[in-house]
Amino acid sequence: MSTHCQGSMSGRVTIFAGAALLALATASAVHAQEAAIPAAEDAGDVNEIIVTGSISESQAASIELKRKADNLVDIIAADAVGRFADQNSAAALSRLPAVAVQRDQGQERYIQVRGAPNRWTSVSIDGIPMIGVDEGGTTRAYRFDAVPAVLLSAMAVNKSLTSDLQAEAIVANIDLRTYSPMEQKGFHLQGDLGYGFLELGGKDQRQGSIRASWSNDSFGVVLGASHYRRKQLTDNREVGAYDENGPTVFDVRQYEVERENNGLFAAIEYEPQDGQRIYARSIYTEFKDDEQRNQYVFRLSNALSGTRTQDSGDLVGVPVRGSFNYGEYRTRNYINTIGGEYEADDGLKASVNLNYTRTENTTYLPMVQASTSGANSPSLTYDNSDPRFPIVSLYQTVIDGETASRGAALASFDQSTVTSGALLLPLTQDTYSDSYTFKADVSKTFDRLTLSGGLLYADRDITGFTFNQSNYVVLAYHPSFDPGGYVTDKAWDTGFPLGVNFNYIDNRAMRGDIDALLAQLEADGSYNPDAVPDENRYKLNERTLAGYVQGKLEFDGGQVVAGVRVERFMLDNVGTAVTEAGNVPLSAPQSYTDFFPSINARFDLTNNLVFRIAGQRGIARPSFGEIRVGSSINDTVEPGTISGGNPDLKPEYTWGLDASLEYYLPGGGIASISAFHRWVDNVLYQNQQAVGTDLYDSDGVDRSAYLLTSTFNGTSGKLYGVEFNYQQQFSFLPSPLDGFGFQGNLALLDGDFDTPTQKNIPFQGLSDTVLNTSLYYEKYGLSARVSYQWRSDWLDTLGGLGSGEYRNGYDNLDVSVRYAVNDNLTLFADATNLTDAIYMAYQGDESMPTEVEQVGRRYMFGVRFGF
Repeated sequence: MSTHCQGSMSGRVTIFAGAALLALATASAVHAQEAAIPAAEDAGDVNEIIVTGSISESQAASIELKRKADNLVDIIAADAVGRFADQNSAAALSRLPAVAVQRDQGQERYIQVRGAPNRWTSVSIDGIPMIGVDEGGTTRAYRFDAVPAVLLSAMAVNKSLTSDLQAEAIVANIDLRTYSPMEQKGFHLQGDLGYGFLELGGKDQRQGSIRASWSNDSFGVVLGASHYRRKQLTDNREVGAYDENGPTVFDVRQYEVERENNGLFAAIEYEPQDGQRIYARSIYTEFKDDEQRNQYVFRLSNALSGTRTQDSGDLVGVPVRGSFNYGEYRTRNYINTIGGEYEADDGLKASVNLNYTRTENTTYLPMVQASTSGANSPSLTYDNSDPRFPIVSLYQTVIDGETASRGAALASFDQSTVTSGALLLPLTQDTYSDSYTFKADVSKTFDRLTLSGGLLYADRDITGFTFNQSNYVVLAYHPSFDPGGYVTDKAWDTGFPLGVNFNYIDNRAMRGDIDALLAQLEADGSYNPDAVPDENRYKLNERTLAGYVQGKLEFDGGQVVAGVRVERFMLDNVGTAVTEAGNVPLSAPQSYTDFFPSINARFDLTNNLVFRIAGQRGIARPSFGEIRVGSSINDTVEPGTISGGNPDLKPEYTWGLDASLEYYLPGGGIASISAFHRWVDNVLYQNQQAVGTDLYDSDGVDRSAYLLTSTFNGTSGKLYGVEFNYQQQFSFLPSPLDGFGFQGNLALLDGDFDTPTQKNIPFQGLSDTVLNTSLYYEKYGLSARVSYQWRSDWLDTLGGLGSGEYRNGYDNLDVSVRYAVNDNLTLFADATNLTDAIYMAYQGDESMPTEVEQVGRRYMFGVRFGF
């Protein structure tokens, strides 16, 4: 076992072994019962969920697979996804127990299972491991907003691991399953068309999807495509910081956003005879975000004179800085798989897959910044009694010699005066990943014993750079470009009070002129778009060789699945440290071998009551940006400083226990309670501390005592919680009330981690309460659902240890209505975010908000068809 997994884990191993013994002892007791319960059949592949009927049928199919599963898993079927107002896979997954969603400008992007950091959840598509390369490689979290829900047949959240699943998961592995054309014989065509609007600004949204499949007894083909676009306004208020006198800035923003999700899917399958299948699948997904920024910052702490407090202020000569851009964010996935499956009558099964996946994550934000100066910097008073929405009153600034005073009231702010110190910042960050994966599995069933094993080899090349803003252009040298000349006569369409009006900037025209200027500068050699600092770049190659053996013993009344996974991980990590004396090439390779045991036991206590207990070991590896070698070194201060990656980072490791009690209700319902505990070593966190190694030494300079600002390993942490889940159609009620049904789940969570200097630091992203509920009615061709989601406050970013920025809890109410005109045509209407949620971040407590954001309600109307 590698040195990474040693240390103070003997107690956890003992607990794990105790869980295994408890499972085996219970198995023996149940096996000895005289009134034995028949063993459930193998649940098979999650792909088996192909439901075209009602909500209750989808629910029953998902619950039946959960009932038969080898591990603790929650499953949502594709047809259930279509009956929510969910556009991407993150939104669909958020309906499952203990799954919370992280949003960007109101749109679901990442998910958090059981309140854990999103890096603790791994993702696979059709069983092939995937990695995330978002935000310049600073996170391995997977971008679910880049995967349209309509491309999928089912989604499974594996909360306990079996040895055939990747070990890179501390709280869950999520498997996204695509559609198989062999599930339905003949020709089938289905799709939808929708159009709607957003309440804030009256912008529009649209969606469309189509899937055509055909198969006979031996051959099948499917083609699918999806498109979703929405234009929206986002109101945003921010405060950069607070000091002893109150807020230091008021940051007033509005974004005009156009977002698209596009997807293409194709698959061919051939079954020459029963038990033999070969296939090829290809998926393309794309997330596009074109974003126009209108931003003005009142720099209160830079006023010439005056007073300010938390509640109010009276200031003279407050500089106003404007920032404007028309930027582009792109995430693209190219996923290609070929494979085959074999199943014999004697219980032998085998499968093999070859996969190539390319992921591209790029950002281009050509941002213009400029400020007011002198008498153009207005004086102001502010009322901050509601700190979410400070109200500003503007006045002229009168300068008489060296004295500045407040003058007459201003009806509006002259935005054309924002011209001083103008800069053009072509901000960029790119990450590219090329992954080649081979996966093979084989199993053999001997009566009640099934033995299985498999191999996986993954080779990934990751190149890119973190956010780069050093390649700027001073616009004072280009007087033909006037930042104040793009003000339009169209006022902001905002729902947030401010006390002063702004007009929109023509960001599109500005972007056109920016592109022309940069092209000119590139042609004459004074601008290089590829001039990314060496310390920002990274180039990594990671190779994982994994193998597992596993046994499943079925007995009257349950089963036990136990196995071990072995993973050999190798990392090549090269980059550059930039010093005062010059650039120093660095290399920090890693390699280690780990063992990941797991055990999952299921006991059918009665025909309807199931008890499960599971234990496992897992891992989460640092992101590419965090572990990069690239760094910037300052030798001119005492002590010296270094900023950049930390190639000495170790992975996070966990031992975990899970248990659940599940009661399966008549008619495809369930009532369950589950609990979990994770012990985690080497928890990652951001800090500044002494380097402590000779990695950055060069030319005789000892930098081991320099202060490195980066990501570090803490000591230990714990995450635990309990989940309640209830789903049932009320078919026992008299007609027409028997069309009602309910789905609801509640998760109560807690956890923290330690560092060498501090204890009990909360995890980023941990809400202690996550609630999802849905009440539906389905009868007489009508399918209606009201869904409510709520999560409590959580820590979003760490500042100094134990402090940082928190996110306020929020709720969302969605309504979906479907009416079947006939067997082939259904009308639908969706209303989303009816609570008009305000997303707020704060420092310390809610009296000091750092960000307040709102995107408004959304409405969609359309038609679904199927033949």
